[in-house]
Parts: sequence; C-alpha cells; structure tokens
Amino acid sequence: MTEIKLNPAIPVLRIYDEAKAKEFYVDFLGFTVDWEHRYGDDFPLYMQVSRSGVKLHLSQHYGDGTPGSHVYIRGTGIAALAKEWNEKKYRFAKPGADDPHPNITDPFGNVLRFDDEANHT
Repeated sequence: MTEIKLNPAIPVLRIYDEAKAKEFYVDFLGFTVDWEHRYGDDFPLYMQVSRSGVKLHLSQHYGDGTPGSHVYIRGTGIAALAKEWNEKKYRFAKPGADDPHPNITDPFGNVLRFDDEANHT
C-alpha cells in the first residue's frame, strides 16, 4: 500500500499593495521573500515569504484568499518574538511585549494568531 504523507499547509493571503505587504511581512515581522511571480509586467504579484519554517503565500490576484482570513501559527519563543516586534515600534501594530500569543492584523485585514507550544504541555 502507498504511504500517504501530507506536508504543512501554506495559507494564501490576499494583499493589495506590494510595498505595504513587504513593509509589514519583511521589515516588521522579519519574514524573507523566497520568490515572486508575475505573468507579465503589468500583472498582479504572487509571492512566498517565510520565517522559521512558516511559509505564507501573498497574492494580489482577484479571488485568491479572502481579506480577513485568520492563520494560526504555533511555535516556541513566541513571547520573545512579540518583544522583538514591539521594539521595532511599527506604527500600525503594537503587540504586547512578552505576549505568549499575540494576534497581529496585517494591512489587508488578515490576522496572524501566534501561540507558544509551551501553553499546550
């Protein structure tokens, strides 16, 4: 019998503005742009960002994702991550310093819900 193996899901989040998306996901949250794709010069952007094993697809394509989606991200050291973000003093998101489960809303209404695995032992 063939073994079935599923890889972690990669959420697709709708974005409207490339500069705002990069400011939020790269400059503020510390994700890295892995790749970008456009079908042509004047086409919408589709890109992948990642950090510590989490991958997100960000899309300007109409019909990709729904504004206001929620993504649950579980890991370790989440309070330290919230402190890192808080120290950046980003104008549009103020996670509580040392918060073990911050919820951060991106500029397009998508919510990233972080939770520390230590809360589930």
